[in-house]
Amino acid sequence: QVQIVESGGGLVQPGDSLRLSCTTSGIIFRFYTMYWYRQASGEQRELVASITRDDTTAYADSVKGRFTISRENAKNTLYLQMNNLKPEDTAVYYCNAFRSLSPRLEYWGQGTQVTVSL
Repeated sequence: QVQIVESGGGLVQPGDSLRLSCTTSGIIFRFYTMYWYRQASGEQRELVASITRDDTTAYADSVKGRFTISRENAKNTLYLQMNNLKPEDTAVYYCNAFRSLSPRLEYWGQGTQVTVSL
């Protein structure tokens, strides 16, 4: 049974930091490209950051220089370090696991709420 579980969200003030974690089980984690997405209330889900099997990373322009995605294959875990948080970062953050090799497989977590407010 595949499980994708995000944690680490919460209510913080502008300028604060948070680290999100995404713990996986039931998949061969190192074979997957991993993504963080977010969805603000009333908005479409957007891609925040990605990390490939060989640790190549990419970021949305809105978070470059503030967020860092990383993975720890030995723990089957994905991270998102978020610094200098802004109110516009408020959203539900989702972890996504994608395997491009045949058969293509994709899994989502249930999300964790991040709220940035005074």
